[in-house]
Amino acid sequence: MADRPQFLKKIIDWLRAGYPNGVPTDDYIPLVALLRRQLSEEEVDEVSGELIRESAPPPEPISKIDAGVKISKVTHELPHEADIDRVRTYLESRGWPFDDHPLDPPPPDVPEPE
Repeated sequence: MADRPQFLKKIIDWLRAGYPNGVPTDDYIPLVALLRRQLSEEEVDEVSGELIRESAPPPEPISKIDAGVKISKVTHELPHEADIDRVRTYLESRGWPFDDHPLDPPPPDVPEPE
């Protein structure tokens, strides 16, 4: 957190170097996309820890949807694939399976649970 002001200063310096006369109106949206919110390492740990605590024990996988909802609660934005990938990597490195396609129907050779 202490690095945030220095990080913001670097962004502002970068913008001023690239746009010495100010940012043209047509460039605002692409710039905002470049500066989008990303989970910090601490937030990846927090999101992953909450998912583990709230999940059934393995081999019940944690779904991409659940990960996305948790990320949204932290960032207050729609989750980005890169952040979901980071949570997936964290979970899988600790032995938790991850379901990228929770809404897909089961394969035809697997009987439906009763």
